[in-house]
Amino acid sequence: MGYLVYGGQEFEFEDRLLLHLKFVVGQRLKKQESFFLSWQRGAEGAGRVSLWMSPYATLAFGFSGSREPAYNPHWVKALLAISHTPRGLVVISEEEAEAYVKKNPDLM
Repeated sequence: MGYLVYGGQEFEFEDRLLLHLKFVVGQRLKKQESFFLSWQRGAEGAGRVSLWMSPYATLAFGFSGSREPAYNPHWVKALLAISHTPRGLVVISEEEAEAYVKKNPDLM
């Protein structure tokens, strides 16, 4: 399990998911775009977390594995498309991303 550090708080994510979030967050922030990043707490209990991602905030990604996880371009495309909606970047599973891309073939 890796972690996202934002505003002094650590949030735990599976390394493979974190890699895909890093790509999408990086693409948005390098364009000086701010947006929400939201996810369900899952193992931590009920509820959701939403962070306001800003190019001016301190952000770090930490990975527990020594190798970079496999990259899925469909997952990144789906997350990036979702990040441009009014809800912002909502974390979805790889399976949900594949279904999203199938419903929106213009993404590829």
